Amino acid sequence: MSGVFRIGVRLVKGTPGAGSPATPLFIAARNISGKTLRGSKLSKPKPFPYLEKQYTAWNACMDVLRKNTTSRFDENTKVVVVDGPIAAGKSAFAKELAAELEMKYFPEVTMDNYYINPYGYDMRQLDAKLPATMQSFDVTKFHQNPTHRNAASFQVRMLVERFSQYADALAHLFSTGEGVVLDRSVYSDFVFLEAMFRNGYVSKGARSVYYDLVKNTFCDLMKPHLVIYLDVPVDVVKQRIKKRANPAEVSSKALTDQYLKDIETIYKQQYLKDISTHAELLIYDWSDYGETEVVVEDIERIDFDRFDKDDPKMRDWVMENEEDWTEARCRYMNKPDLMNSLNVPRFDVPELTVSPDDFKAWYDVWYSAPGMQFRKGYNEECGDTGILTKMKADFRNTL
Repeated sequence: MSGVFRIGVRLVKGTPGAGSPATPLFIAARNISGKTLRGSKLSKPKPFPYLEKQYTAWNACMDVLRKNTTSRFDENTKVVVVDGPIAAGKSAFAKELAAELEMKYFPEVTMDNYYINPYGYDMRQLDAKLPATMQSFDVTKFHQNPTHRNAASFQVRMLVERFSQYADALAHLFSTGEGVVLDRSVYSDFVFLEAMFRNGYVSKGARSVYYDLVKNTFCDLMKPHLVIYLDVPVDVVKQRIKKRANPAEVSSKALTDQYLKDIETIYKQQYLKDISTHAELLIYDWSDYGETEVVVEDIERIDFDRFDKDDPKMRDWVMENEEDWTEARCRYMNKPDLMNSLNVPRFDVPELTVSPDDFKAWYDVWYSAPGMQFRKGYNEECGDTGILTKMKADFRNTL
């Protein structure tokens, strides 16, 4: 069921199996622990309010002196990614897993992350006012017309949104000490790009731009500690798509047998092979779903500290001192600079290039929409108040 290195759980005096059923097993800091086995909630120092407060150089200096970054860490300060094909059951499982491990759940990214602004206004409503090259394109439109010129920009935008979410997940981990569980991540996004390319949905040029972005940005991220892959064969995927009766999926021109087979092949032959050299990997046959408790038991047996600094596994999470940890934290707290690395100039791919006139038309319409004229918190027409005396801003809004 899984190819994980297993170790025993050490018993201490007064634990179950050692004479007292009332006290939970002792779990070393290197092992993730579930709340069922632990028997109590994790206790952590006060988190840094990273969503409301800017992380300054002064904060960083104080954190180094007081060891505030690593003081929040415990055995569950880990990045866990749940992956698998379409309709595998990832979302329900990832939510249950996050609850059991007392980690923050990050749902799968969709284009809603981009099109719905901080005030809840759906920017797709503006399509009628925009030139065709600048109109919205989301997964529903991809299902309807996978060879549309905007399919390439759609997948590039998905990469950007997944990169943004992963940066948020790392900022949360470093600021609170709470581990995170992500429903897919930026690292497996290429699976869909490759499947699109193999089926003629995107061009070779668009694929080249995509990997330029990957090359320029992934070096700034820290890879997950653990990836859990829910394996579901294509015939079962098709049955589940039919059963959940999403009209866009059922009538999809994109979700052909070949496209779904390519997703499965790329996941298994490329993604899992590569990610397993950096992270721990658990693979489960999820054809008939499975028990979250069984997965948690497997996770609790993984020794994340058995690798030294020269081993590629967990290398991102081996640091010499508090200064290194705080430096890494600063990277994810300064999200605008991190997102700027996605600005890779490429003007040789027609479907990813727009004319100055089309861009100007888009800009004028986009930034006249409700809540788009000023930064979040400063749009009076959307109900924001106290603007003249406001001292706080949404430092992580990158829309």
